[in-house]
Amino acid sequence: MVLQSLKNCFWLPCILRAPKACFWSTASGGLIIQSVSNDVYQNLAVEDWIHDHMDLEKQQVLFLWRNSPAVVIGRHQNPWQECNLRLLRQKNIKLARRRSGGGTVYHDLGNINLTFFTTRKKYERMENLKLVVKALKALRPLLDVHVTDRYDILLDRQYKISGTAAKLGRTSAYHHCTLLCNADKFVLSSVLKSPYKGLKSNATPSVPASVKNLFEEDPSLTSDMILDAIAKEYAVQHQIDHHITLINPADETLLPGISDKTKELQTWEWVYGKTPQFSVSTCLNMAHKDSVLDVKVNMDVKHGRIEVCNIDLPEQWLPPGLYSELVKSLTGSKFCPNETTTLVTTLLRVCPQDNELHSRWSLLCENMIRLM
Repeated sequence: MVLQSLKNCFWLPCILRAPKACFWSTASGGLIIQSVSNDVYQNLAVEDWIHDHMDLEKQQVLFLWRNSPAVVIGRHQNPWQECNLRLLRQKNIKLARRRSGGGTVYHDLGNINLTFFTTRKKYERMENLKLVVKALKALRPLLDVHVTDRYDILLDRQYKISGTAAKLGRTSAYHHCTLLCNADKFVLSSVLKSPYKGLKSNATPSVPASVKNLFEEDPSLTSDMILDAIAKEYAVQHQIDHHITLINPADETLLPGISDKTKELQTWEWVYGKTPQFSVSTCLNMAHKDSVLDVKVNMDVKHGRIEVCNIDLPEQWLPPGLYSELVKSLTGSKFCPNETTTLVTTLLRVCPQDNELHSRWSLLCENMIRLM
């Protein structure tokens, strides 16, 4: 990420090294901070930390951040339903689950992320989005941007340039939104298209929308210009100096306990295990020699683990003992290609040394792994 020039930022050495008391005492009424990290887990952890630790009665906060390529799903979403996990793995794009609700978004360095922290009583997402629109209009008065009743920002009345989500705590709240400046739309559309069939879930689904970058409308706009304009408008509305404090989300002296929050957000148990219960009911069309074999698969998945597993194989296609061991091993295991690969490799070692049997076994296992 290209940081704003120091003439547009306010850097106090004590902010990076002193206890949190010094951090909060740098301003009164409002604070604008920007992350120097592009790591999605670190930046989401900063949101959690501020929500949990800051006295928002004394200070409201605007948090500015950008991520390297990542897909971020809402708290109550199903990643298999929302994105192409195989493609994410191939492209080394991170998957993260945030603590707020809402839909799935794609982040890269052409995408600005804004988080508005207030007390729950002062929480007002419409006003925040109007602030963003006002900042954009200050930069380019002819831009046709407006906020919808669904709390999206549209460009030219039809293209979504900002999605929104929120977390409401007992006394604190935050509202965060994205802003498409110059994101890779080809990657965005590719990774946010699920290839998985036969999934049934009560998880919150994303609402598809046509998107457009602000850069496409006006190539002279840059992410830094837009970010700075939003910071300035926030400063004006909160009657504070236009100072952006840079923070390092890995600094434990500044944010005690932040490392634990970051680690938790990276765990399989959080990213996948928090998925609402779902089922898979599909038919595998497996080409074997000169025929196509139809194999029905039904699974129930809870907390990301296979709770019930049924595979309807033709009689005698696999030895009954081997089939039973496969179902037994899958039941209770993670709905995860890596874990399933390990399981089937272990089972193959005890499989009779028969080339035809090995061929059938490998074909079935490859197709099962592809489901995940």
